[in-house]
Amino acid sequence: MADKQEAKRKARETKEESKPWIRRFGRIGYMSQGIVYALIGVLALLAALHVGGDTTDTGGMLQKLAAMPFGNILLWLIGIGLIGYVCWDAILAIKDPNNEGNGAKGIIVRIGFGVSTVIYASIAFNALRFAATNQGSGGGSEQSLTAKLLTYPFGQWLVAAVGLIIIGYGIFEFFSGVSGSFMNRFKTGEMNKHEKRAARHAGRIGLISRGIVFGIVGFFFVMTAIQSDPDEAKGLDGALSEVSQQPFGRWLLAIVAVGFILFGVYSVIRGRYESMSFGKNA
Repeated sequence: MADKQEAKRKARETKEESKPWIRRFGRIGYMSQGIVYALIGVLALLAALHVGGDTTDTGGMLQKLAAMPFGNILLWLIGIGLIGYVCWDAILAIKDPNNEGNGAKGIIVRIGFGVSTVIYASIAFNALRFAATNQGSGGGSEQSLTAKLLTYPFGQWLVAAVGLIIIGYGIFEFFSGVSGSFMNRFKTGEMNKHEKRAARHAGRIGLISRGIVFGIVGFFFVMTAIQSDPDEAKGLDGALSEVSQQPFGRWLLAIVAVGFILFGVYSVIRGRYESMSFGKNA
């Protein structure tokens, strides 16, 4: 099994296609994604420690960032960088350079990339809008999305499908973290032992944490479909708030927050060493 995964990784590294600049843009995107998650994790950790901050989603994080010194500059950088991440996610969903295949697992993963494309396009737009006007879109984006979907024929089924896709992707990320299979994405031959160790530990904890939170978010979407109530839909802020309300919730929230910070570290390292087969040079 390990030999098969290693062969798959090497095949991705040696595969040659056109437009290598898209991959370089994607690397910046991964790093921008890492910054977004690290900032959300810091705010959640401060909330868990009761020293300021609050559990928040990306919109709330961007709003807080806009109020900070030099916040607008960071918003421009994050927004532009995430456009690269959106482009790469779209390529992963459509062209399948990672050879996920057309099996059940591959289809779920590629649909997950498609959903991620839409989500991060919205975040990038919101970041650029904040940077340009100091006004982003209003809160409750999940409620707005589900309310719109519920107006369509078979809207409840559409909302349930979105929830199940999010849960499926969360399960995929959780077990990717548990198994350590995410290391197959890296060009490990170019990494020193400290970078490998940092990527392995940060990725393991970060992916497990994000997988759990995605599972909670997906559950809320499914409950929205069952109850036909858009208010049941919640994003990252709702999921983190739900974690904090459990027994020992403060400690659980702190653990998840640290996981998000480490996921941010993992994403930055991934931006540098991800094995991308879309182009001749990495």
